[in-house]
Amino acid sequence: MKPKILSWNVRGLNNRRKRLRICNLLRDWKVDLICLQETKVKDPSRQFVRSLWGCNYVDWCCLDASGASGGILILWDKRVVEKVDVCVGRFTLAVSLRNVDDHFEWGFVGVYGPNCRVDRRGLWDELAGIMSWWSLPWCIGGDFNITRFPSERSGVGSVSAMRDFCDFISDQGLMDFPLVGGSYTWSISCDPPVWSRIDRFLVSPDWEERFPEASQKRLPRLFSDHFPILLDYA
Repeated sequence: MKPKILSWNVRGLNNRRKRLRICNLLRDWKVDLICLQETKVKDPSRQFVRSLWGCNYVDWCCLDASGASGGILILWDKRVVEKVDVCVGRFTLAVSLRNVDDHFEWGFVGVYGPNCRVDRRGLWDELAGIMSWWSLPWCIGGDFNITRFPSERSGVGSVSAMRDFCDFISDQGLMDFPLVGGSYTWSISCDPPVWSRIDRFLVSPDWEERFPEASQKRLPRLFSDHFPILLDYA
């Protein structure tokens, strides 16, 4: 079993019509696990979740929004993977999973990164702590709110913050696949255009060894300024 994983900053899920559009897209994309960031939702009900994903076998976990901002929601098909444990952090939502068909255990972390550099250091510490707590193959995806390199954004970014990100990836031995289908994952229309690659998947070597054909693909942008990204297989 090769789990297809979608990550998307949706900029809020409180609009019923928007949820219906997302539900139709998820049906077309045929994914197994979905990580949505900036949900702006607290303690979603089963009815709410079903309005997002019409799968009868859906299970989920969430990091509640703070007021009208933030929030992470991870959903998965219980016929494909089953939950073992959940860890809710400040900037992350982690779930350990077991494949139904072969009982392979692995971990997924959804990320919604902060903008402040001090808080970003907290994000790297939080992620490192989760990875050390569960000794599993890892897939980490979401909106990190920071690029790795100056070439991944228009304009000037914080070189020190990029260095911190690269150091975290190196220290944890993670792999960052090239992005297929585009060079950036967020943009706004202005003159000149502003864009960056702040959404991505990172995986551990043992996860990549298990799924060597994995790649991350940018899907068409719809009603958010973030492009959905899909972890799929060649």
